[in-house]
Parts: sequence; C-alpha cells; structure tokens
Amino acid sequence: MPPKKRKEAAPKRGSDDRAVIENAGLVVEQPIVQTIEKNFMPYAMSVILSRAIPQIDGFKPAHRKLLYTMYKMGLLTGARTKSANIVGQTMRLNPHGDATIYDTMVRLSRGYQALLHPYVDSKGNFGKSYSRDMAYAASRYTEAKLDPICAELFRDIDKDTVDFEDNYDNTMKEPTLFPVTFPTILVNANVGIAVSMACSICPFNLEEVCEATIQMMRNENFDVTSVIQAPDFPGGGFILHNPAEMKKICETGRGSVRVRCRWRYDKANNCIEVTEIPPTTTVEVIIDKIIELVKSGKVRELSDIRDETDLSGLKITMDLKRGVDPERLMTKLLRMTSLEDTFSCNFNVLIGGVPRVMGVRELLCEWIAFRQECVRRRVYFDRQKKSEKLHLLKGLEKILLDIDKAVRIVRETEQENDVVPNLMVGFGIDEVQADYVAEIKLRHLNREYILNRTAEISQLEQDIAQMEELLQDVKKINQVIIKELRDVMKKYAQPRRSFILYDAPAAAELPEEEAPDYPVHLFLSREGYFKKITPQSLRMSSEQKLKEGDAICQTIEATNRAYLLVFTDRMQVYKAQASDFEDTKASVLGDYLPAKLGFDEGESVRYLAVTSDYSGWMVFFFENGKAAKVPLKSYETKTRRRKLLKAYSDKSPLVDLCCIPGECTLVMASTTGRTILFESAQIPEKAAKDTQGVSAMSVKKNARLAFGRVYEPGTYENEQKLRVKTLPAAGVIVRQEEQLKLL
Repeated sequence: MPPKKRKEAAPKRGSDDRAVIENAGLVVEQPIVQTIEKNFMPYAMSVILSRAIPQIDGFKPAHRKLLYTMYKMGLLTGARTKSANIVGQTMRLNPHGDATIYDTMVRLSRGYQALLHPYVDSKGNFGKSYSRDMAYAASRYTEAKLDPICAELFRDIDKDTVDFEDNYDNTMKEPTLFPVTFPTILVNANVGIAVSMACSICPFNLEEVCEATIQMMRNENFDVTSVIQAPDFPGGGFILHNPAEMKKICETGRGSVRVRCRWRYDKANNCIEVTEIPPTTTVEVIIDKIIELVKSGKVRELSDIRDETDLSGLKITMDLKRGVDPERLMTKLLRMTSLEDTFSCNFNVLIGGVPRVMGVRELLCEWIAFRQECVRRRVYFDRQKKSEKLHLLKGLEKILLDIDKAVRIVRETEQENDVVPNLMVGFGIDEVQADYVAEIKLRHLNREYILNRTAEISQLEQDIAQMEELLQDVKKINQVIIKELRDVMKKYAQPRRSFILYDAPAAAELPEEEAPDYPVHLFLSREGYFKKITPQSLRMSSEQKLKEGDAICQTIEATNRAYLLVFTDRMQVYKAQASDFEDTKASVLGDYLPAKLGFDEGESVRYLAVTSDYSGWMVFFFENGKAAKVPLKSYETKTRRRKLLKAYSDKSPLVDLCCIPGECTLVMASTTGRTILFESAQIPEKAAKDTQGVSAMSVKKNARLAFGRVYEPGTYENEQKLRVKTLPAAGVIVRQEEQLKLL
C-alpha cells in the first residue's frame, strides 16, 4: 500500500534559526510484518547474540569484556585494585554503563558465592546470592583481581588461538571467545533471558565434568551419566537423585532437578537450623513464606523464626514449641515452602552464532571440537615462530663458513642500503636472513656465539616435525587436551558441595501430616461467620453469640478432617478443611469466611457443603425453574487448589442450592404458590459444574421460582397430589400456612 501523507514538511529554517526536522509529522502506513522485521528483529537478534545467551566458552559478552580487561590490567598475578578502576577500564569495551559492569563483576566474584569456581577474587562486601536484601557495597569501597583459575581462560590467548574483533569505537581489539582449557560452560551456572528464548545451565562438579570429557574423547559412546550423576550447586543442599530426569538432561538439555535444603535439629535449644538452601530461592523468601503460613494457621508448631546469617555463613533458625516433632514439621515445610525447590534446565548455547539447545553429551562434543581447533591454532602459531627462527639460524649457519667474509662485505659496502643485498649475493641467503645477519652486534661476531645459536637448529627441526605430526593426527591433539584437563583437575578439583539423596521422595510425594480426627459441630451464619465447636464444648455453652441482626443458617455435624465447600454469590467455590480452623466456643463470633478464605471484594457466602469423600451431589435451583445436579466429585482436585471458578451456571439467577449425600425427595415452589415434589433421580447428573440443568418446574410468565430444597416428609398433608412422575411439571397450589413451614 502506498504511503499516505497527512502534510508536507519541506526542510526550512525557523524564526529562531533552528533547522526544522525533515518529514516531521508524516504518517506512513506500514504492514506490521515489515515493522517487526525492521525494528523488532534487529533488537531481538542483538539481545540473543550479544547479551543473554552464552557461547561455548561459557561466557556472555559482558563477562568476556570484563575478564579480558582485568587480564590486560595485569590482575591475574598482581595485587588487587579498586573495583572502580576495573569498571572504568572496562568501559573501553563495554559502553553500557558502570552499574551493569559492576553488577557483572559482583556475580562473578568469590564473595557473592554464586559460582562453584569464581573468576574474581574479591575483597569487601559483594553481597550474597542467597540473600535478596544484602546489597553489595559501591565499587569505590571494594577491591578485586582475577582468581588463579582464570589462568586457564587466557592460556595461549596471545598465540592466535581465538579470533579478535574491534571494540565499539575501533580503538582496540577484544577476543570473541576465550581458549578455555576445561568445559567452563558446564562447570559454572549460567542463566539468561533473551527475546523469545532463555538459557538456564546448572553447574556440575569440575572433576566430574573433566573426567567425563576425557572418557568421551576416548570413547564416543561413553555413558556420561555414569560419571555425572547430578549437578553440583555452590550453595550445597541435597539433590534428589532421578536417573530418568538426569538422562533426559544429558540427552536433550531440558529437564529439572529437585534441590532440598540442609538442616539440623538443635536439641539443647529445641530449634531447627537451616544452613543450606536451593539456588532458586533466598533467605528472605523462605522466612516470609513461613511467617505467612504461621499467620494463616497452617503451621502452628513454631514459636519464632529469625535470620542468623553472619560471617560464618547462612543460617535460618526456627524455635519449636514444646513436644513438636522436628521431622514431621520439616516434612510439612518442605512441601509448603521453597526449602525444597526445582531448578529448571534449558541448555541453550550459541554455536557459530546460532542458538541451540543441547544436552550435556552434545555440549561436551562441541567443546571438544572447539578446544581441538584452539590447540591446532596454537600449534600452528608455534610452528610458524619456530620455522621463522629456524630460517634465520640457517642463514647464520652459512655465515659460520666464513665470518671474515661477512665482515669484509659489510666494511667494503659504501651505502648502508646495500649491506643486505651484498650479504644476500655473498652467501646465497634471502633478504630476511641477510637482514638478521646484518643486525648482529659486533661483539657477537665470534665463533662461539654463532656455534651456540646454530646448535639449536637440530632441536628446532625436531620440534617442527613433531608439530607437523600433531597437526595431522587428531588423536595426538586429544592427548594434549587430556593432559591439560588432568592438570586442571589436579589444581582446581573440589569435593561435591551438593550431596545426592538416593531413593528420597520429593516434597510433593511426602506423606501429608494428617490432622487429628474427632467429631465437631459446624455453624454458619447468614453474614458469613463460621464456628467449629466440639460436642463437649457445645454441651457446656449452647447459646450462640452472633452479631446484631445475624442468625445461624446452617448447622452440620461432621469430623475435623471433613472437606468444606463454600459457595458464593459470584459463581465461585472456596475449598478448605475443617482442620484449617481452630476449635472455638459458642460464646465467640467465629471466623469471618470472606476474610479467612480471601473472597473477592463484595463477595458473600451462599451455602456451605461438607463432605468426607466427595460422594453425593450438589443440586442447584434457578429462578427460571431449572434444576441442575452436579456430582461433588466435579469439585475434587488433585492439587490443593483453594478457589474454583464457574461453580454453577450464571444463565439464570440462583434461588437455592443444597448438598445431598444420596437420592432423596426434592420440593420446588413458585411465587404463585404452585408446588411439586419429585425424586432427585429424575434429574440427570451433569459432570460440568456450570451446567444449566433441566427444566423441573414450569414457571408461568409473571412468576418465578421461590425456593427449592430437600423435602422433609410430613410437611404437606396431601403429598401424593404434589408428587409428579415427569418433569417439567406446573405443580399444585398449596395453602399458604403449609408453605410457610418450609420458609
């Protein structure tokens, strides 16, 4: 479609001599596909390729720029320097602001404790990965240098092992990858969110990763899971062993790992101390959740909880009430809080500029191929240097035949520019060799010096021959890589921090602590107040305390383990258990259900259904004369959902509802006084909760349904006249005094 112009704006000068922007104010219609291609796609590609997704060396561009700057500053072997200095120097490669650079440094530091093998040796307050509120100090207060393991990142980087590219202003070069000597991509965690894709790589133990890499280089069909059985998180904890899930991660790069906290019971102080937590949560999140559970009454075994984290490490202390079983309490907390959590894996890595999701096996294969290329380039670089040196020494060797001749040629040459050509003619050497001979100092023109230098020729020839063989034999290159991996294991291997729990059920599978079971009486008032009273307490005080104008609308005998279904006027049902409420007395108001169960604003209670096994039905009576029978099983859920939407139909206003444990007689009456009695079996069961039901009573044009409920035999004198065999039915007019018995 051709562009439509609202107005023309030619370039011109304003009264204040400022140039008017050309084409300002134009409205151009453009297809959405074209807009996305021009504007959104370049941004998405930039985020994916240059920001959020790591490459095979295990680093994102921001990490690489920071670490390379520190390497060029001499911080691999030197003393620490202020972090502000490092941040300032890194701006030459990363112009996106000092705050983001310093934040990157913090996450790579030893003090932050987010990596198994930190790359930055830090001094000062760098915060903690397990704390949400523990902020790191400003860069002017902290100091840093490269950790010794970084020597493995930069080894031979100056020997053309990787490609370099210009920085953003073309004033210096930076590496596109690091020639890492071990698979850093799997040793340290890496998480990033790009556009339409993300990356979440869990860390593995360095020794296990290196050993698996060595075995894969020796045998392509090696089973990686026999060495790498589970990830290893820097925060420790316990990993629930799941062979099937680990195999899935190794093969596809996707899966999940269950991580459980580490805790101990201090019998002397009657408290539980949590010392290690999953990597996906923080101390503050755990404490806030437990406090919420205590306030809601779901956890009653605690008297206090506090954060006792100090310089010695993480610690969450929970004081127990007298007689509480710590094992049972932790079983509950593991299920209800993030003390046990899932780390989701998504091994998305840039390979040749293309994002690919790969398993552990495929990642190791890619790293091996990458490292083989680095070794080849290093050997080729060394071979070139040795070849150049050999070439020079061979020219020097020819000078050895007649040193006096060389001196005479130099002395007898009138022009300085003719020295090199004359040496080339006199000894039959090329220009490079002749230039090298001409630059030799006068003091070195002796037989001893020249013999010592030319003695290296045979060694250089042997070294070059070995390098030629190495470049042509992949197995020999692999042997070099294996030797380097062995060296890394010897220097930097650490014991596992996350221990593996075999045959341990996940928190979701742990047996739920059952509430004590005993008989109770349940009371619901019209305004939504709920009471749970034991028979003994009810006998002692049977007079109910209520708000002025309120009255008890339902009284139910049940047990403490019964399930409660609270139906509201918004077509919703809230689920709870009787055990969720405290035992109370008749002399108190009780729990206000809208507040206790978290009703929506303005929502009120319509009916309370109580069941122990979800047997029976809910029967709904609508204003248009329809009735719906829905099995209680339709409201049962596998998870502990608290709220269900569309609990009943909204096509016609709801008049009444009731819960029936079995088939029974129902009564319906209209506003004109007509009444019918029928069996509940006459209404077909519908599995859909929001079903409109079937027509049960034929309601006349100016009338509507007045009520519907379970019929109590003997209410009407002549029941047989009111009973109907087929539905819908118009019903028979009943005397008003009989009708009032049901109202």
